[in-house]
Amino acid sequence: MASTNGIPSTGNGLIVSFGEMLIDFVHRLRRVPSGGTRLPQSPGGAPANVAIAVSRLGGKAAFVGKLGDDEFGHMLAGILKENGVRADGITFDQGARTALAFVTLRADGEREFMFYRNPSADMLLKPEELNLELIRSAKVFHYGSISLIVEPCRSAHLKAMEVAKEAGCLLSYDPNLRLPLWPSPEEARQQILSIWEKADLIKVSDVELEFLTGSDKIDDAAACHCGTPT
Repeated sequence: MASTNGIPSTGNGLIVSFGEMLIDFVHRLRRVPSGGTRLPQSPGGAPANVAIAVSRLGGKAAFVGKLGDDEFGHMLAGILKENGVRADGITFDQGARTALAFVTLRADGEREFMFYRNPSADMLLKPEELNLELIRSAKVFHYGSISLIVEPCRSAHLKAMEVAKEAGCLLSYDPNLRLPLWPSPEEARQQILSIWEKADLIKVSDVELEFLTGSDKIDDAAACHCGTPT
């Protein structure tokens, strides 16, 4: 694999996204003929969104994760396939439901999320359920931090990263901070930073950097050294 400044060139290779996919119920109430209202449902989950975006832009994409063996789970798997995303990295859990999120817009335009996961299927992905050959075939392995919150998904996440790195993949990390899902802010900060230095590429917002560094002084240096022990 060719490289530039130590970072692999992706070319036209496969981008594999790992993590959560769920149903977003967005707070845009619509009237229905009966006179009531309906809360629109949309596919969500940052890693799955990346996979679909890559495919729509003409790239090759696959998704690795776990869904409930329910109507929502099979609908989401179908949406991936309809958008040209490989779904052979998906497993279905017969005992847990697909995750749900209710999304509202604040006055400042930012989104607020209320999640229903206790536990949801994505949290139960085990290392032995990973499609390792699919991960090894990737040029880019993309992931977030939500899959680090609980076991066994945390171990599956770390195993997938290890396999991808050994295969020469570029590791792409989107912390995607969702504090309500974490047991505490301290746990969120610790786990998010625990894999910071392993990534080749990190997509992070100013708000996330402020949280992770504990400082409102945000610059390139702060981002580059965020995961470095002081």
